[in-house]
Amino acid sequence: MTVLEHIDDLRKARGWSINNLAMEAMLTQSTLNNLYMRKTEPKISTLRAICGAFGITLSEFFRGMEAPSSKQRAPQEIHDAVDALSPSAQQALLVLLREK
Repeated sequence: MTVLEHIDDLRKARGWSINNLAMEAMLTQSTLNNLYMRKTEPKISTLRAICGAFGITLSEFFRGMEAPSSKQRAPQEIHDAVDALSPSAQQALLVLLREK
């Protein structure tokens, strides 16, 4: 995950538009639009302002990038439970999940 993708995830989780983030971070909308359009990494001062808007520190921001999200990886208990199933039960579960 890139810095910009993480900013986008945090922004969307709050239901903010790019304009909302710009206002909360006290940045110009063009600053953020340029980041998104050029897909570039923000300057550290810009990232500090963005983190301030989210109410997190820079270290919390980068720590959040390292942790896998629940969307990316299921909890270990689910993996263990599926592994404990017989092959035919695993296949039936797969068929059930694909129907949803």
